Amino acid sequence: MSMSNLPVAVIGAGPIGLAAAAHLVERGIPVSVYEAGQTVGANVRDWAHVRIFTTWEQSVDTASRRLLESSGWSLPDPTALPTGEDIYRHYLKPLARHRALSPHIRTNAKVVRITRAGADKMSSKGRDAKPFELRIEGSDGTQRTVLARAVIDASGTWQNQNPLGASGLDAEGERRLQDRIAHGMPDVLGAQRARYADKRIAVVGGGYSAINVLLDLAQLCKNAAKTKVTWVVRGKNMSKIYGGGEADQLPARGKLGSLLRPLVEQGRITLVKGFHTSAIVGNGAGLTLKGTVDEAAHEITGIDEIIACTGQRPDLDMTRELRLELDPWLEGVKALGPLIDPNLHSCGSVSPHGHRELSHPEPGFYTIGVKSYGRAPTFLLLTGYEQARSVVAAIAGDLEAADDVHLVLPETGICETDFVEDGAGCCGGPAPAEANACCVADNVAKLEGKQGCGCGPAA
Repeated sequence: MSMSNLPVAVIGAGPIGLAAAAHLVERGIPVSVYEAGQTVGANVRDWAHVRIFTTWEQSVDTASRRLLESSGWSLPDPTALPTGEDIYRHYLKPLARHRALSPHIRTNAKVVRITRAGADKMSSKGRDAKPFELRIEGSDGTQRTVLARAVIDASGTWQNQNPLGASGLDAEGERRLQDRIAHGMPDVLGAQRARYADKRIAVVGGGYSAINVLLDLAQLCKNAAKTKVTWVVRGKNMSKIYGGGEADQLPARGKLGSLLRPLVEQGRITLVKGFHTSAIVGNGAGLTLKGTVDEAAHEITGIDEIIACTGQRPDLDMTRELRLELDPWLEGVKALGPLIDPNLHSCGSVSPHGHRELSHPEPGFYTIGVKSYGRAPTFLLLTGYEQARSVVAAIAGDLEAADDVHLVLPETGICETDFVEDGAGCCGGPAPAEANACCVADNVAKLEGKQGCGCGPAA
């Protein structure tokens, strides 16, 4: 089979993956989309209860919107802030059911390996002319092989959560006690309310995901007054953790820290800063977090449950046989690293970038979406949609359109350097800290929804 007759493989059927598929369909390029989850938007549905920072107008891809509107779909209130469930139900689900995309989307299809057909990573002769070979694993464990002319990896990082250990490794005892640890943003006011009501809870992380969870737990205290919450933060500069407030160009994002700060200042939250987790110990009195503060040993005792909001990292295993260039510490695309380094950039100060920054020494392979950022927490949906448009234009041979990248992002109001020093980028990040919230502050009632990052909940 000629390479030109093969489809482009898109890995991941979230907002960015489906955007890439829509752009490919619009250009008449065959596409196959592989989603490891049971439905499209599986990762989005994992935080369905969370309301994102960006409005509907800012949260829908242009090609996807054109495709949907051609079938009578209309954008929900452009100024409203959708939840993850809204995005799935009113956008991703109808998009995946569109007759132009539906035949090309396969769920329960996990890409476990990618290589060049008949050539391992060491083989150079004729490499560029060989199609990509993808090994796909179904929900029953069976595997099959498919070929593709190009590959767009939009698989994200949500399924590969960072551990609790401040060193980047699992904390001692973490795996053994994993049934007492939840990652990401559990629905503490809904489906998982019983697990957390009237419990002693440690929330580990200094990003917006952690702030969301803390505000939810503060609301939970209203009807479960025995609930005690310890907030564990590795950083010390709370102004960066709280965010830009009214200076943030996304008001919902700026509002989060403004709601949480009074809980600390009024003594409703007891904050222990600079805690670096090294171990978790279980005993009859509950769990104990062991670590250091200013290099001195410190313990947080009497914990029933731990919620780890420590961010995510890319799973690089499936690309082991490809020739990739990755940033040495972010693990995102190497050329993109200097543009997104959270030591230097916020969500709004990231430069426009497209197919040239998202490519690798392996021709025809592109990393887009939050995975392109690696461990950096500064990603927004708007970024991923423009990435998808540029990459698809390049695959189509339209380099003029591919290079004409336009990206205007809303500033956070905290455009300073040294974000990582305190473990929290503008969209949140892998920072640890400590708090004890027992009552609901009056201003929590003003919260109109649970805000996450523009791509969904930030780390």
